[in-house]
Amino acid sequence: MTEKNKIKGSFNTGFVFGKKNYTFMFIGIAVIALGFILMSGGGSEDPNEFNDAIYNFQRIRLAPALVLIGFAIEVYAILLNPNKK
Repeated sequence: MTEKNKIKGSFNTGFVFGKKNYTFMFIGIAVIALGFILMSGGGSEDPNEFNDAIYNFQRIRLAPALVLIGFAIEVYAILLNPNKK
């Protein structure tokens, strides 16, 4: 390396993540969004009447599990080495 490069330093102008990382990130975002969509709703139209639909399997177990799985996919996407074959 020349003296000029040592002083200035060499910078990589490429992207930090590779195509594989971004693919997993978009999959993780989609799973998180699906979890939040499944979690919504279940309310009653009449505020004086209670609706038991808020306590069904979809809102209590499935949706939070999907959100946590989505976050795990995001962590994997960040830690994935794009240069490894």
